[in-house]
Amino acid sequence: MKQYNKIKAKHPDAILLFRVGDFYETFGEDAVKAAEILGIVLTKRKNGSASHIELAGFPHHAMDSYLPKLVRAGHRVAICDQLEDPKMTKKIVKRGITELVTPGVSYNDKILHHTENNFLAAVHLTDEFSGIAFLDISTGEFMCAQGNIDYIDKLLQSLSPNEVLVQRNKISQFEQEFGKSYHTYHLEDWVFTSEFGNDSLLEHFKTKSLKGFGIENLEKGIIAAGACLQYLKETQHHQVSHINTIHRIEQDKYVWLDKFTIRNLELFYSPNEGAKTLFNILDRTESPMGSRLLKRWLALPLKEKKVIEERLDAVEYFTKKPDDKKDIWSQISSVGDLERLISKAAVNRVSPRDVIQLKKALLTIPPIKEKLLNVKTESLKSIGDQLHPCEHIRQKIEEQIQDDPPLNVAKGNVIKDGVNDELDELRKLAFSSRDYLEKMQKREVEKTGISSLKVGFNNVFGYYFEVRNTFKSKVPEEWIRKQTLVNAERYITEELKEYESKILGAEEKIQHLETQLFSELVQSLQEYVGQIQQDAQLIAKLDCLLAFADLAMRNDYVKPVLNETLKIDIEEGRHPVIEQQLPLGEEYISNTVRLDNDQNQIMMITGPNMSGKSAILRQTALISLMAQIGCFVPAKKVTLGLVDKIFTRVGASDNISMGESTFMVEMNETASILNNLSERSLILLDEIGRGTSTYDGVSIAWAIAEYIHESPFKPKTLFATHYHELNEMANTFERIKNFNVAIKEVDKKIIFIRKLVPGGSNHSFGIHVADMAGMPPEVISKASLILKKLEDSGETETGKEQLQQAQKDSDYQLSFFQLDDPTLLQIKDQIMKTEIDTLTPVEALMKLNEIKKLIGGK
Repeated sequence: MKQYNKIKAKHPDAILLFRVGDFYETFGEDAVKAAEILGIVLTKRKNGSASHIELAGFPHHAMDSYLPKLVRAGHRVAICDQLEDPKMTKKIVKRGITELVTPGVSYNDKILHHTENNFLAAVHLTDEFSGIAFLDISTGEFMCAQGNIDYIDKLLQSLSPNEVLVQRNKISQFEQEFGKSYHTYHLEDWVFTSEFGNDSLLEHFKTKSLKGFGIENLEKGIIAAGACLQYLKETQHHQVSHINTIHRIEQDKYVWLDKFTIRNLELFYSPNEGAKTLFNILDRTESPMGSRLLKRWLALPLKEKKVIEERLDAVEYFTKKPDDKKDIWSQISSVGDLERLISKAAVNRVSPRDVIQLKKALLTIPPIKEKLLNVKTESLKSIGDQLHPCEHIRQKIEEQIQDDPPLNVAKGNVIKDGVNDELDELRKLAFSSRDYLEKMQKREVEKTGISSLKVGFNNVFGYYFEVRNTFKSKVPEEWIRKQTLVNAERYITEELKEYESKILGAEEKIQHLETQLFSELVQSLQEYVGQIQQDAQLIAKLDCLLAFADLAMRNDYVKPVLNETLKIDIEEGRHPVIEQQLPLGEEYISNTVRLDNDQNQIMMITGPNMSGKSAILRQTALISLMAQIGCFVPAKKVTLGLVDKIFTRVGASDNISMGESTFMVEMNETASILNNLSERSLILLDEIGRGTSTYDGVSIAWAIAEYIHESPFKPKTLFATHYHELNEMANTFERIKNFNVAIKEVDKKIIFIRKLVPGGSNHSFGIHVADMAGMPPEVISKASLILKKLEDSGETETGKEQLQQAQKDSDYQLSFFQLDDPTLLQIKDQIMKTEIDTLTPVEALMKLNEIKKLIGGK
């Protein structure tokens, strides 16, 4: 326990898994946490002078099952192993931390999600610009950026790090700016300095300047990147040669999607249980690398027309050549997670089976390369040019490693025959032991005349001869008796002991030699890390392009035409997610949206609730976004002037944990939009102002629409509203145009046509929607009466007077009780149970008195 306490003191905030024999044990508070998370038994043991200490443990071979549960629960886990063989020491076994696994730093396949990056982020907060870095140790990806708080927030939301490093004295500021949902860990202040960050990166990359990475001017980003590297040292991750470059996330290269837009458009996550997101629809990739890259593309849509068109041309090629698509995709399906495999090889954590998977992946490169070099599309030919077959190392694996090796080198039979002469000799000795022992047994039977002589083996004294008691007299004097049984005795001889040491020595040497040869092969692999990482990135890109082509062919998507104008022209566009979830046989109603900065800047869309206003808004943004990641789009025809920012204010939501009401959230999001406008912005506003009173809401919505119209940028806007008063704006503001989502009314029932048509609507049909939702008929009837009175009374009275008059004139007052009032139900039950025929006048008075008391009478 003294040894345990010394090691635990170095990592007080981590759960310490302490290796004792065949078990990993936890003690004290760690044991309480581990028992709760892992569902293992919590016990107590005496601890010297202390009365007791909590204890919980699990077998060492169950590490892969239990470690992921602790890490996913947000804990850092320090693994303390025995650093020497217990047989070789008479003192307490030497122990030490061999790895510190955290939510953001792990190679363990059971912890990592194969379709998601496992990013460790570091945030350096300052008053002006802040810095951020993202590092995935399992793939070697390393990126940094700097910008204002909004930009840092957007990157955190887009790339979803599993752990965030923050300066010790900035934790509360971080939580105030970005919330408490991230797993954070604080580092000391001296880590977050310009000099330390710069020195850390120069030392890691072994260069004299950071100019080659294009980040030399990102002072705050460099500081954050340095913090990530320091954290790897603190968590005992010293072999990180696979992290061989760092990229700059250039704010100017990508479409601005703020955190509200990412949430509102449901790109990656949906608040509705079981709902599909845009990523779910687009992700038809075959490889884990492809899936991870697609998520990055979706989080960071491009603004550079040339790069987008290269992707679109590649997608178009595969839609026209489905056989090529099929052939290349079948090869990619065999690649596996090449990116993480080569990272494991770089840090000596690769298993024999991983190496065989690496060989299978490299086997797919030559046919893919050959196919791409023969196409005319330049972007695909470029991918083919850059692929490295890595022929030499692939052949080396082929020649040296068994085709179906065990998971662990220690299990043996990893290296093929013919690779090493000594290994072959030792194997012959080890595996021909049965023949040798049979010959020895036969010889001794002839020599001694003991016909029932047997050769056996046990762990206590190794090989032995077993002689039945009837032949005991024939046993030679030089044999040494070792064990007496009921009907026999066991003996050993000098020859048996010599052969035993040879065999056991051979097995030990075989294991040592196989481990050495495998280690040498892994060392050879490490020379190819850079090339194989490049192959993995190219295969991922190709996989995404093939997925886009498959989507286009399956779902009838078209190639968008991109230009530098300020127009968005979507002819018969569809919502990519909703159309995939319609019942079989039901067709999605497409809609045409045309926006520009000169004439149709703001589309004011009115119409009934549930008619599809929100879907039209969202599909316009999603089609623009899909086009700018290089994907075909769900429409008949799309011509798109490149968008540089997409803003949305969709739906009502409280942020109760931060003390913000629906209206406050709405105003925060809208303020963010109005303060960041540009001429290429696309803005979606849905039901602005509905979180407050009608008159406040109309006033705010009007003012916002007017502000956008009068802005010098003239940003394109879709404005869905149930305030019909806003239709009047089209008469005053030349670039505001009224549209409504058409409906049909048949026998006082409404049918949603979901088609966008010019002109305003003066009816929300809210009561009809309430009826469809199953509201009690009494409520619907009352609402209709009040609405009629309000409409009939015109504009001569204030809203309050209208409501009061409607209430007074209606056929009956609103019920004293709600229809499901428990008091009313209780009275009903009492009356129903009363036998009126046998009720006396006195009993009737008493019953009436009880009912009076129930409703508050005296």
